[in-house]
Amino acid sequence: MRNYKEDFPLLKNTDIAYLDNAATAQRPAVVLDAVRDFYVRSNANPLRGLYDLAVDATERYEAARERVRGFINAKKAEEVIFTRNTTESINLAAYSYGLTNLKPGDEILITIAEHHSNMLPWQMVARQTGAVLKYLDCEPDGSYPAQRIAEAITPNTKLAAIGHISNVLGCINPVEEVISRVHANGGVVLVDAAQSAPHMPVDVLALDTDFLAFSGHKLFGPMGIGVLYGKEKLLDGMPPFMSGGEMISYVKRDGAVYAELPHKFEAGTVNAADAVGLSAAIDYIEEIGWPEIQKREEALTKYAFEGMMAVPGVHILGSDDYRQHHGILSFTLDGVHPHDIAAILADDQVAVRAGHHCAQPLLAHLGVRSSARVSLAFYNTEEDIDRLLSSLKTIRRKMGLGE
Repeated sequence: MRNYKEDFPLLKNTDIAYLDNAATAQRPAVVLDAVRDFYVRSNANPLRGLYDLAVDATERYEAARERVRGFINAKKAEEVIFTRNTTESINLAAYSYGLTNLKPGDEILITIAEHHSNMLPWQMVARQTGAVLKYLDCEPDGSYPAQRIAEAITPNTKLAAIGHISNVLGCINPVEEVISRVHANGGVVLVDAAQSAPHMPVDVLALDTDFLAFSGHKLFGPMGIGVLYGKEKLLDGMPPFMSGGEMISYVKRDGAVYAELPHKFEAGTVNAADAVGLSAAIDYIEEIGWPEIQKREEALTKYAFEGMMAVPGVHILGSDDYRQHHGILSFTLDGVHPHDIAAILADDQVAVRAGHHCAQPLLAHLGVRSSARVSLAFYNTEEDIDRLLSSLKTIRRKMGLGE
């Protein structure tokens, strides 16, 4: 069986069970090499110069855009906007589409389980436009009853924003049903794919989503590069999010004509090196193949879920079916604060996340202040999980709470 850790310099060269992949993934050598190669062989400002270096930089940047287009099955490369991350992508949609198109009385629907990055921008839009922000509450296992969805979406629902996979519960949300119902009422939908794009195929045409956002750094690519997909007809009608160099066609004293898609949304010097790195990450994922990735991650999730549930005092948030967690296991331990859990695990070289996971309304809805979170990727191993379980079993004793 292939040891994928050998592909990742940090994992290969350090003794750590890295189980914080929902926060950021590690980068394979091919991604690091691609970024370095850009700076070594093609470092120039893309889209601006006519000399060979600049032309090469431009070609590699646009080739990365085309690579992303194929990865999410968009119709056109012009529908792929490069940003810094999922947060910036959602803010772009909120400022450029939300503030322009929503009005008093319109409804914005989000779920209670959204990451703050897919919540705060819509709170802002509601405040500034007079639209009404509505929340769709989930069941304790993270599910959304069909009747509740049907009742929440009304003729006034002009925009819905929903995470594809919960970063706390790991469940896949009913995005297809939300999209279908919102479209039937003439609204648009944004899908936050930050947690889904690294772990499953995401097809924007099959989903028929209007917008989709994800980050490179969770997708085994560099930090500082993200993507907003938008349907061409919507992007065409949206004003730029930021103004400045390269996003214009012509400037005069009293105004400007903006550049065509996608460049009107990419002001200033672009992050070409990390776009190339993201392209290399996609190549790496597709070389392994989704069947292999999903098979490994499901097996690891099952192994971790069953092992954690056997530890006295552990309570995993969400479904009692490991197949609903998709590599994300948020948990509490009786009598122990999640920060203490994470600190003790860290002493044993096990990296997990602790806190509210940028989803405070969800935790409040579930009656939990904070939790620890194990999040897996295909390069993790049963040995990583064994180390987690071995350390986890000692925590209550170390805290003076008995076995």
